[in-house]
Amino acid sequence: MSHETQVILDRVVLVKVDANIYGARKKLKKEDLVLADGSKLPPEDLASLGSKRLLDPDKLTVFNRLKKEAERICLRVGTRFLGGFAVPVESAASITAELERIALDFAAAKTEFIAGYDAAVTDWVVRHPEFAGIIEQAVDSVEFVSTRLSFDFLVVSVGLPEGLPPADIARLDSKIGSLSEQMFYEISVEANQLIEQSLLGKEQVTRNALRPIRRMRDKLDGLGFLDHRVAPVVSTIDDLLARIPTKGAIEGGILQEIMATAMLLSDPDKTRRHGEGLLVNQTPVVEETDVDEIVDHAELEPPTVLTATTVAAEPTPLIVESVSDSPDFTDLFDGIFDDELEADSAADDWAIEVLLDKSQASLDTVNFADESNHSENSATPETVIAGSDDEADDSDQDYWF
Repeated sequence: MSHETQVILDRVVLVKVDANIYGARKKLKKEDLVLADGSKLPPEDLASLGSKRLLDPDKLTVFNRLKKEAERICLRVGTRFLGGFAVPVESAASITAELERIALDFAAAKTEFIAGYDAAVTDWVVRHPEFAGIIEQAVDSVEFVSTRLSFDFLVVSVGLPEGLPPADIARLDSKIGSLSEQMFYEISVEANQLIEQSLLGKEQVTRNALRPIRRMRDKLDGLGFLDHRVAPVVSTIDDLLARIPTKGAIEGGILQEIMATAMLLSDPDKTRRHGEGLLVNQTPVVEETDVDEIVDHAELEPPTVLTATTVAAEPTPLIVESVSDSPDFTDLFDGIFDDELEADSAADDWAIEVLLDKSQASLDTVNFADESNHSENSATPETVIAGSDDEADDSDQDYWF
């Protein structure tokens, strides 16, 4: 197992959600149908009859809702993995607490459903009196239905036993390697939902539109160890959130930036390329040098006296045209959106232009400041300083459900 795989496994737990929901369906048989004279059914190798409902499907809606809610809770901070969800270790306790609540809600809904099961079947028969016979002969007992309704979950660590063949180890490495792709895909799904349901065609939006953006930001930040390109994307979102007004409707240029960021996140490939481009073109920060130390050091150096001999021995100075160390930011976003790749739509091009215009304006300001200090710090080692402020999400509730 590779070192990268072991690092990831050490930082995640696997959450398995086991929700069984009674289908209240039975296979439709030929004898259940009343055919007109001269008509016949197609053979089974050509078509199948399907199924028949035994009660109102709305009676089971609550169980499906709770199952989907449990999945959303896990996906909020984790990503799908091995039939469950890979969740950061530090988030396991909060996820467990929420799943415990869902388990209690599921048990209460099950008790209520079982108590009214016979009445629900009777009501269904009354609503379809001409088919009462085929319904009643397929009805399941209350005891059987009770075994088909359950909710449970399990939190485990993932590892490999010793002595596994290389092929099995390589298979796990491959599964772990695909986690980042799954994460970016899930982010794109939520970003597309945000665009379609809250941003598209809007001249202004309420602050509710920020909730999905914060959720996506927190998920990327929590799973940043899966892919080195995640950190700069999180910083981009943090910068956007920091500039959004704290009150009132969101509109104008800042709304365009939100739309542009959402459209970027809706494309997994462009999100990865954006993060890669920001990493490649990180702005180096030049350390300040103490001028007094330079002067003191110069005073300690003894003066050099040149004689005719030493002058003759001195090598002829070689004049070399040096290239300025000042970073050039004009190609900061090269490689993020390749010219050779066609844009998916005119809206994608617009979104990219909004992000590039904003980023270039900021970078030009930094570039001017760096050039003004270049002569003083040209001999000083360069270091990179990075940082970001996390903004907590004020709500975990999906506003579009």
